[in-house]
Parts: sequence; C-alpha cells; structure tokens
Amino acid sequence: MAQNLGKYFGEKKIFNKVTFELTEGQSLAIIGPNGSGKTTLIRILCGLIRASEGSVIYTEQNKSIAWENLYNQMGLVGPYLELYEELTAHENLNFFSRIRNLKHTSNWIDELMSRFLLTGRENDEVKNYSSGMRQRLKYVFALMSKPKILFLDEPTSNLDQQGIATVYEIMAGQRKNGLLIMATNDPADLKYGDFQIAINT
Repeated sequence: MAQNLGKYFGEKKIFNKVTFELTEGQSLAIIGPNGSGKTTLIRILCGLIRASEGSVIYTEQNKSIAWENLYNQMGLVGPYLELYEELTAHENLNFFSRIRNLKHTSNWIDELMSRFLLTGRENDEVKNYSSGMRQRLKYVFALMSKPKILFLDEPTSNLDQQGIATVYEIMAGQRKNGLLIMATNDPADLKYGDFQIAINT
C-alpha cells in the first residue's frame, strides 16, 4: 500500500499525493510522460530510494513486513540496473545468489536461462552480450528468487518479438500468482495492468 507518496529533489517536485493499494493477484501500470517520475516511483516502491513524504507498507496476514524481510521477495528489471561487465553471466548470477543467500537455485537458473534463450552463453562475459541479451539476463536475475512482487521498468525495452512474448508470459503468470508493478507507456504492456495510475509533472 502506498499512502500519499511524494518525491522532491531540492525544491523541484517530481510527484506527490500518490496513493494506491494492491492485493495478491493484482497488477498496476504506472504511466506518464518522460521525466514525470515513473522510474523514481518504482525505485521508491522497491526500497532503492526513500520518498520525501508518505509511506509504503507491505503486509502479510494483516501484519506489516519489515524491509529487510522483503528484499528476497522482490524482483526488479530496469534500464538503470548494472551487471558486472568483466564477469560471465554465470559468475554474475552466482555472485548475486550468494549476496541474497539464495540456495539450491542452479536448476532454476538453468531453466530461466533456457527460457530466455541464453543457454550456451552462460560462460560469455557480459561485455560481449547485445543489449537484448542483457535485458533477458536481467529477467533471469529478477526471477531467480521466485519473487512475490515483480517490478518492471520499461518491460520490453531492447527485446525482439520472441523476447517480448516471453516477458508477456512472465507478466501474465506474475499477475495471477503475486504482485506485478510496471512503469510503461507501451499500449501493448498496459493490458497486463489491472489498474493504472498516471504520474504527471
């Protein structure tokens, strides 16, 4: 649940009075012109930055969940997420698995790599990946913890039609089995949002 969220950089207002509530099995699309704060709102909702005002509360069985207990329940895909260029895909994945204390993920990661057409490229350094391959690898990162809450910022950016189809399958499954929150202006993406909120500058 988001209550009266606002964000300011200095005296510049990005947005304010953003309020919504979602329950499991629902999805939200955040829309608005470029520079309106869609990405900023996504980053607030997943705890990467703080709101200037208002609050974000996640609950389970009517009890608030502490942020430190939320991170392994969240997955995020966004253009600002960076991978380690000099490491291979598997080295990146193994590193972040250890950081997040994820165990017994190797078979699941192999399944995700196959689903995103990266099988056979696991041992390539990420610097040799195309932009589309990097975007697909970000989905593997986001999904390897089997998150209850999935945040997508520009979900189909840099993807070909096959990649887009895979992402839409992921989005359809997530909205049934967890929470899906995305920032997009693509009309094709919006059909996966049960609700919309518009952010305006």
